[in-house]
Amino acid sequence: MTLKLWNTMANALVELEPIHAGEVRMYNCGPTVYSDPHIGNFRSFLMADLLRRACDQRGYKTTQIMNITDVGHLTTDDVADATGEDKLEKKAREEGLDPFEIARNYEQIFHENADQLHVRKAHEYPRATDHIPEMIEMIEQLIDNGLAYSVEGVGVYFRVNAFDQYGCLSGNTVENLDSGSRVAVDDRKESAHDFALWKIDEKHLMQWDSPWGKGFPGWHIECSAMSYKFLGGTFDIHTGGEDNIFPHHECEIAQSVGSGTGEFAKVWVHARHLLVDGEKMSKSKGNFYTINDLIEKGYRGYEIRYSLIASHYRQPMNFTIGGLDGDAKALQRIRSLREKLEKWSTDPSEVIEGLEVEIETARNGFNDAIDDDLNISGALGVLHETVRSLGRQEPKGDSARLALGFLSHCDEILGVIFVEETSEEDRLSEEQQSWVLGREQARNDKDWALADELRDKLQESGILIEDGPEGMTWSRIR
Repeated sequence: MTLKLWNTMANALVELEPIHAGEVRMYNCGPTVYSDPHIGNFRSFLMADLLRRACDQRGYKTTQIMNITDVGHLTTDDVADATGEDKLEKKAREEGLDPFEIARNYEQIFHENADQLHVRKAHEYPRATDHIPEMIEMIEQLIDNGLAYSVEGVGVYFRVNAFDQYGCLSGNTVENLDSGSRVAVDDRKESAHDFALWKIDEKHLMQWDSPWGKGFPGWHIECSAMSYKFLGGTFDIHTGGEDNIFPHHECEIAQSVGSGTGEFAKVWVHARHLLVDGEKMSKSKGNFYTINDLIEKGYRGYEIRYSLIASHYRQPMNFTIGGLDGDAKALQRIRSLREKLEKWSTDPSEVIEGLEVEIETARNGFNDAIDDDLNISGALGVLHETVRSLGRQEPKGDSARLALGFLSHCDEILGVIFVEETSEEDRLSEEQQSWVLGREQARNDKDWALADELRDKLQESGILIEDGPEGMTWSRIR
């Protein structure tokens, strides 16, 4: 099968057909670094991680870019021309710090949380504040193309009425906005729906020089400029939460296409909202959880990850502590089998009759579910059924190694079975783990040349392999 994804733009399930054969380029809307990331943020980030892992597993050369928003994201952001206070400056005022200090602090927390949830690192994490020149250049091009205009002392606005495709992603066309909008009229703008590309506000703490005066960028232009820099004007996939569809992603399309850089994203993938105890998260209701909150309660990163990915990304998720406890128990059954299989794998027994067919069927079923729009619930159903079967059979030797290979294949997507809550010094990377398993299989197949090759690869990566009476052990070369 070919990986299929629900394309918000087409409102349909589509086959992923990369622009460049064998290569997938994706842009993920990342964190606004003004507070600890919460579980709703990470539901979207983990969806992007599942997609990245699925592309990697299918052999694509994947390039993943996730932006860091550290300026320009205002508090009232559900309309195209956002208003209110800059979220970073609001937090800086509350904590008595410089907004750049706030940004770097919470950016570090984001990366720490991502590591705790075993999220693969994106290839680049561009910061908005590092790409002001690129934003200014794109704004100048929009002005030259007649799609933007400056207002002296105020800033630069995108001319929505001049862009025919506006509304192509969300359905919020100018006509629909006119009939149902509550956007306040600003006499300084040509239209109430025009949105700011550059803002001039002498009270704003974060300021840069521009042809229109000292100011700061609008939130939407940041992603347009950074995606163009790192992925080009037309790329394969853009992801985010459903709240990004409008206005943020709609405005990105207008800016990027309008500036003439290309067609922009071909496939748009959006994760649905996360509720807690059936309600929207709220600190006042006591149902607001950051990743650090759950870690402090004693949950392990892989347990939190499993719970947040266990339901399909296009279905609203209702998070509960009871549900997290149940998910942790379900995951522990898989991890316990993995530990038993690792012990049983040293037995000299041959493969149980029929097990190869069972494992191959399970692997195909798991793959088919992932190819079907990242149907993680379907994939987990296959995995749990196979785990129950393997537990009953208690496979030894070759059978155990065959079963471990299946679990390792599933974990390339899931990232919860072989990971441990230890320091980097105490665990193998996923690639090193695959070499260890491959070497064990090669030794059992008496393919000594391949076994030696994999041992040498491990040694080159800093891992010393030793074979003894109790089986294989490894240590890190200092």
